[in-house]
Amino acid sequence: MRDEVVRRRRWVTEQRFLDLLGVSNIIPGPSATELAMFLGRERAGWLAFGLAGLLYILPSTAIVLALAWSYVRFGATPQAIWILAGVKPVIVAVLVQAVWGLGRSAVKGPFVGIVGVAAFVLYLFGLDPIVLLLAAGAVVLLVRNAERLRQGGAVALGFPGLAIEQLALGAIVPAMPFSLGLLFVTCLKIGALLFGGGYVLIALLRPEFVEGLGWVSDAQLLDAVAVGQITPGPLSTAATFLGYLVGGVPGALVATAGIFLPSFAVAAVASPAVSRLRGSVWTSAFLDGVNVAAVALMAGVTWQLGRIAIIDWPGGAAFVVAAVLLLKFRAPSVYLVIVGAVLGLLRHLLAA
Repeated sequence: MRDEVVRRRRWVTEQRFLDLLGVSNIIPGPSATELAMFLGRERAGWLAFGLAGLLYILPSTAIVLALAWSYVRFGATPQAIWILAGVKPVIVAVLVQAVWGLGRSAVKGPFVGIVGVAAFVLYLFGLDPIVLLLAAGAVVLLVRNAERLRQGGAVALGFPGLAIEQLALGAIVPAMPFSLGLLFVTCLKIGALLFGGGYVLIALLRPEFVEGLGWVSDAQLLDAVAVGQITPGPLSTAATFLGYLVGGVPGALVATAGIFLPSFAVAAVASPAVSRLRGSVWTSAFLDGVNVAAVALMAGVTWQLGRIAIIDWPGGAAFVVAAVLLLKFRAPSVYLVIVGAVLGLLRHLLAA
């Protein structure tokens, strides 16, 4: 995006691009999608804001939909099973890279680091991730601004996002029959609380789709992440894949709408206030807490999925090699996913 809109077309300045990028990283939703919308509004107003978001999402949605159909049609064949078995350890390594990279930015001091460790432990003990996100933001906000609160009273907080009623949003829905309405509400809730980038999506999808609703398995969730990783566009189209698995084409479209609608709403509200969000001591502290909790949730899910994806020594070796290449040499993850698929298929052919 920078190459296209700053260097080549000169639609915005470098500094303005950085401001927009910064805000897209600290509000809920897929950051790249929101950045596209911000840039559209900068260039040609609110109509371009909506068009930029839609045109950024639609190609990847179409590709993921086609891959989901192929997965359902051919996923049970031995070749497909071995291809996916080769991909899964690589995806876990990609998650480790994301946790490492984001963690270095998210841990802003010892106290924030302690909040992150606490969120990681509480997640593994079963506390709901949405509650953890909101609670971590509230704790960091209150501790950092304790002196201001003592001086000005609770009214000085002026931050509307911490009502007790909202914590109830984190309750995991018990296993229930599938319906398009429930799918939409579930994806809408996840999209509204998707802080910290696309990989945090996995930490929010698993408690809902795997544990709460019981609609998909951990293996299917990993496959959805793999498809989101190897296709262009936002990783959030993993929700499109899962929607197709549980509800066909209508399910895919409903899941896509639910996961992306909050980002349009949040970006529309945030766009006029780009320069003020990080300047507020209240919102800045809250977002720091949410971000470190988001990374902690990613770490927890990476641990859980790793135990499922890495089941033998070839899978362990693939994970270690992929992790070294990603962390040490910054190898492109999409190529490693492809190599993992090829190696998985070769392993099947040699064993035949």
